[in-house]
Amino acid sequence: MKYDIIVIGSGPGGYVAAIRAAQLGKKVAVVERAEAGGVCLNWGCIPTKALLKSAQVYNYCKSAEHYGLNFAGEVRPNLEKIVARSRGVAETMNKGVLFLLKKNNVELINGFAKLKGNGRIDVDGTEYEADHIILATGARPREMPFMPIDGEHVISSKQALVLPKLPETMIVVGSGAIGSEFAYFYAALGVKVTIIEYLPQIMPLEDEEVAKTMERSFRKLKATILTSTTVKSVKVNAEGKCDVEVEGKKGAETLVADIVLSAVGIKSNIEGIGLEELGIKTER
Repeated sequence: MKYDIIVIGSGPGGYVAAIRAAQLGKKVAVVERAEAGGVCLNWGCIPTKALLKSAQVYNYCKSAEHYGLNFAGEVRPNLEKIVARSRGVAETMNKGVLFLLKKNNVELINGFAKLKGNGRIDVDGTEYEADHIILATGARPREMPFMPIDGEHVISSKQALVLPKLPETMIVVGSGAIGSEFAYFYAALGVKVTIIEYLPQIMPLEDEEVAKTMERSFRKLKATILTSTTVKSVKVNAEGKCDVEVEGKKGAETLVADIVLSAVGIKSNIEGIGLEELGIKTER
């Protein structure tokens, strides 16, 4: 089938471009291998903020007396319900994107797209054509060889969104936006969190005063922060806990935690989509 424009990827970059092109009179299709809305709406920004809102409300309840309120009983977090609410918010957003695509007559093609050249793409064996192709393939969590993700003991942000129960201890490797958000969420719910950052300050892409303010917030939650610290290896021991070998200001030591969250950045989804075969070079 022939289109004016095919957009590969339905995240905030892809679906917005597709809808605008359709509004301008173009015949548009979007190819998506997972959920409409991409990682951001389904497994990133949106559900994470829903978790953080639950943590904020929990903290309000714990400090209710400061606001002149008395609770009859103890307020306790229910992770199962918190996660269910977060997934519900993400599902609502997903349905919203599907509605907008349909409303604007954008065809949604489910599958993995590969560039074939001359305006052609292959989606799981079916070929489509377009005058223009927009790549909006997004990114995924970066995985380090010394810290292989098994989804149970060593997890990525995706598993961190849907943990079945609160661990007693958690080590978060990386203190960027993803690491800091999850560290705050789990520390706020009572998990003993240790944040490990390779660079001299947490949230290294932010201003120093922002990092210092966040550091104070983490310390109020009794989270431990280790900056200028390198993770050498992460191994699951016989007891099912994670042994994390690090080297920092105190020298080499081994830390132990129930769960390790790998939050060491993201990686572009550009492998296997035909760039190499077509001689398209990428930077960075």
